[in-house]
Amino acid sequence: MLILDRMLVSGVRFVLDKVANAVEAELNDESVYREQLLAAQMQVELGELSPEAFAELETEVMQRLREIRERKEGGPRSPLDFKVVGIEASFGGDDE
Repeated sequence: MLILDRMLVSGVRFVLDKVANAVEAELNDESVYREQLLAAQMQVELGELSPEAFAELETEVMQRLREIRERKEGGPRSPLDFKVVGIEASFGGDDE
């Protein structure tokens, strides 16, 4: 029973580590924001987006890119910076 519990906890920790790594990778992916900015520039050139709306979007995207660079360089920490360090589980089971 103890071995089974340890295997279950190890499995859950493994999955949570993988989820945390995937979230971190997506949060630090600059290419998504660069593509968004490029698409907005194209919309301005085609007349589908006003220059004012583009300026707002550009400000937002540039702020996100700065935040990503700060996280990568170890700058101010965000509440989204996390790491799974342990799992605690208990089982009340039947007392019979």
